[in-house]
Amino acid sequence: MDASPNALLSSAAPLTTQETAVLQVFLDCQGRVVSRAELARRAGLNGLNSRRCDSLLVAIRRVLGPESIRTVRSRGWMLQPAAVDDARRVIAA
Repeated sequence: MDASPNALLSSAAPLTTQETAVLQVFLDCQGRVVSRAELARRAGLNGLNSRRCDSLLVAIRRVLGPESIRTVRSRGWMLQPAAVDDARRVIAA
């Protein structure tokens, strides 16, 4: 199995529209924590179940790697700096 960072990117299925919207929010908010409410609002997920963000994050982590998005307890999530370039590549694909 290829252990390179891009191995996950090349073998993963493309992101859905909602997953891409969530990832774009993280790119737009680089360096800061994004709450569930802000993520839902900015990604256009307001009308969906509040746990939908969680399932979208699972899919994004599957593509970018488990350490790509850090959970900040009781506050939200943050895109890790090391994952920014990969996130941009996924969005551009």
